[in-house]
Amino acid sequence: MTTSSVTLPPPTHRGSTAVTGLAIAVASALAFSSSGPFVKPLLDGGWSLGAVLLVRMGLAALLLSPALVRAIRRQRGFVRRHGLLIVSFGLTAVAGCQLFYFAAMQRMPVAVALLIQYIAPVLIVIAVWVRTRRSPSKAVLIGSVVAMAGLVLVVDISGARFDLLGTIFALCAAVCAAAYFVIAGRAGDDLPPLALAAGGLLTGTLLMGVLVLTGALPFAAPSITVSLAGLELPGILPLLWVGAVATTVGYALGVIAVPLIGSRLASFVGLSEVLFALGFAWLLLGETPAPIQFVGGALILVGVVLVRMDAGSPTEQKAETASIPVVPAP
Repeated sequence: MTTSSVTLPPPTHRGSTAVTGLAIAVASALAFSSSGPFVKPLLDGGWSLGAVLLVRMGLAALLLSPALVRAIRRQRGFVRRHGLLIVSFGLTAVAGCQLFYFAAMQRMPVAVALLIQYIAPVLIVIAVWVRTRRSPSKAVLIGSVVAMAGLVLVVDISGARFDLLGTIFALCAAVCAAAYFVIAGRAGDDLPPLALAAGGLLTGTLLMGVLVLTGALPFAAPSITVSLAGLELPGILPLLWVGAVATTVGYALGVIAVPLIGSRLASFVGLSEVLFALGFAWLLLGETPAPIQFVGGALILVGVVLVRMDAGSPTEQKAETASIPVVPAP
């Protein structure tokens, strides 16, 4: 991958650009979705969350670092102009999403934490509505409801209990997930997408290092063997996949896709990560989805299609989400 900037094409090419952006966004969701099924055996085998996240973020930051170095060398004052936005991306979209989600997961069922985190697309719709004082179209509103209904069916929340602190953590994860799409939408000619991803991952790695060194997060990385798809593998192999593929490719493609199709549509396409995760869990861990989950998956796709029908041009999308404050203006 290169650090070539994302430039919006002329109107005659907008259709092909949208298709390309959608394909890249789906590929990003596919990459991200493999993380859970690969990480789960490690955590079950004695690896601590701090160790997994530190290695995951650190490896991805290392692989994408040439993009950040290149951007700094090419643009005078790059760090001064974009440093605050990059750090915000690292603290929210990289570290915040994972830390808040896993904190919520420890206090409530995984399905409930996942469901709350994935209301991020709705948060973006509401934020744009509040900032621009323009109500969303019927297609967007109906698409949001249908997609969220599908998400409820995909993640089984039957018998779930309510936990106030866990709910707060999950909502924080949702805000951080929304920040991922909003900040990524600001990438372009001046801020190369891969430089944004690399800087964010570096920030997240540094934060995780501090948390581990201070003992805020335990660090345990025993030598173990894990079982995936019926194969016995050294524990380091799935972790290398998570760092080099799931995280590196997921963030790289994600930040490239968002400026092409807009933050709102990209956030709804990101819901496909839940569907892909079900597939990986089925393939690697033998966890067969229930029929109702397939129905939920179909509803999510219908919701995405409805939102796509009113996506507007990338320029319009960027103008909308640019109204959402992320960091103070320089």
